[in-house]
Amino acid sequence: MKQFKLILMSIALAAIIAACGKSDDDITPDPKPEIPANPATPTYMNAVLQTDKAAYLPGSTVNFTIDNSGLPASAKVRYKYLGEVIDEAAVSGSSWTWQAPDTDFRGYAVEVYGGSGDSETIYATVGVDVSSDWTKFPRYGFLSKFPQLTDAEMSEVIDNLNKYHINGLQFYDWMNKHHMPLPVVGGSPASSWKDIINRDIYFNTVEKYIEKAHGRNMKAMFYNLVYGAWDNAEADGVQKEWYVFTDNGHTNRDFHPLSSPFLSNIYLLDPSNIGWQQFLASENQNVYQFLDFDGFHMDQLGDRGIRYKYDGSVLNLSQTYKPFIEAMKTDKPSKDIAMNAVNQYGQQGIAQSSADFLYTEVWSPNDTYNDLSYIIQQNNTYSNNSKNSVLAAYMNYDLANNQGYFNTPAVLMTDAVIFAFGGAHLELGEHMLGKEYFPNGNLQMKSDLKAALPDYYDFLVAYQNLLRDGGNFNIASVSSTDGKIQIANWPASQGAVATVCKKVGTSQVIHLINFTDSKSQQWRDNSGIQTIPALIKDAALSVTSTQPVTKVWVASPDIIGGASRSLEFSQSGNQVVFTLPELKYWTMVVLEYE
Repeated sequence: MKQFKLILMSIALAAIIAACGKSDDDITPDPKPEIPANPATPTYMNAVLQTDKAAYLPGSTVNFTIDNSGLPASAKVRYKYLGEVIDEAAVSGSSWTWQAPDTDFRGYAVEVYGGSGDSETIYATVGVDVSSDWTKFPRYGFLSKFPQLTDAEMSEVIDNLNKYHINGLQFYDWMNKHHMPLPVVGGSPASSWKDIINRDIYFNTVEKYIEKAHGRNMKAMFYNLVYGAWDNAEADGVQKEWYVFTDNGHTNRDFHPLSSPFLSNIYLLDPSNIGWQQFLASENQNVYQFLDFDGFHMDQLGDRGIRYKYDGSVLNLSQTYKPFIEAMKTDKPSKDIAMNAVNQYGQQGIAQSSADFLYTEVWSPNDTYNDLSYIIQQNNTYSNNSKNSVLAAYMNYDLANNQGYFNTPAVLMTDAVIFAFGGAHLELGEHMLGKEYFPNGNLQMKSDLKAALPDYYDFLVAYQNLLRDGGNFNIASVSSTDGKIQIANWPASQGAVATVCKKVGTSQVIHLINFTDSKSQQWRDNSGIQTIPALIKDAALSVTSTQPVTKVWVASPDIIGGASRSLEFSQSGNQVVFTLPELKYWTMVVLEYE
């Protein structure tokens, strides 16, 4: 598999070079001009600046609140689109409003600042997503615990997720039986029920969580398998002809074995069977009638090997997901659909279906940072670059067997890679995610991760039009002229700074991801050994460009809250030189052309 990936990468690189007409070796470099210095990096105060919603409709009102205890009376706020200031105002008090622009599907960076030039101070930053459809730029979170909760307890969870601009929530294991998710008695939903692991689930908790999510413009997706049934499901109307079998004589039903405290094994149904589709669609009608869910998050169990239908014919499960998705979409066309491609199993068909975005649960052998990038690019190919990706990639997996803490550099490095390639990371809910069983909250975030992670999500929002809105990955020739950085083109390699390059419109984007001090290329960091990279400052870089460059700017989620800064640069022939102010985990450099 990995050899196949390397072959594909080689083919892709050769195609890019051919498309450019000449390789870097064919270009005769001009003498490098003198590298200009940059203004001093602004002081960053990291005040708490928040928005009232996870995303906004075009033209709607954005409400901001800030801890203004350290703000001078002269503080201002500026609104940027991709490094350009589009609006500015004075900051008065601890709250204010801004009318979002009318253009759909854009991300904005908001900076509260004071002073100017070498004495500028940035007090706070935040991202604003202006999008009419959350599935364009999905930032997926989860909820997994539905006992009796107070209003304040639920508000605390949703308010925290809003801080990360989570715009969609997967309600995990909220249901009763997989084949009858919402118990309805006498025309009314039950007030409570048991989930498969014998937890008490309360209707009012699920209902109130949906309401609170909607109040923050977050969408609510109900979780269920596409083919799950409990013991004795035939008593509930499930037909024996719908099951999946491990033999061609329909003697042995395929099932996922579960022991106590689980209430049942999970038996598999054929997702392409029309009878089963109609049965579950009818059950979903109950769900939508009584709970205001926005869509269906579909799950599977991965590659099961050779399986059979009731009539003895071979069943290729990977080919059953598309017809199942289409059946559910036809039944409820206004509802959103996402489906988990476990380690990419069935993803090609899912990508070509009516699913609204792509979702991959990542397992071995996809263990390296390069594997994460490959999955996202493969999803782009499958969907013809029309659907963005979310990766369910569980961090510090072995550590999560016990109480403890996430390893901060492991989380930030993984997010840097996923975000730079245009994906999002399913990791945030009532707690951060370390296991595929979402209620597992053994690992907590340390204070440094709590401080850093909101900046990563602000960055994902503010620059989403460069990160997740089209463009083509390419190769840009980037070199260090002072030896402070060892640079290598992606795929990543330990001990070097990896460049991820992408042409977006008239901009050349260069992501610099710092593996100089990395202890491993294993993104999951099972034993928690990944280390914090040493900060690299004032590194002289040269980029080959055959076009005149009009502007060079930089932004990093690790520095001054992701605020963008223009860099001094000079260009002589095909060499553009500048000084990179800082690189910790991840810095994005943008060269703009006429």
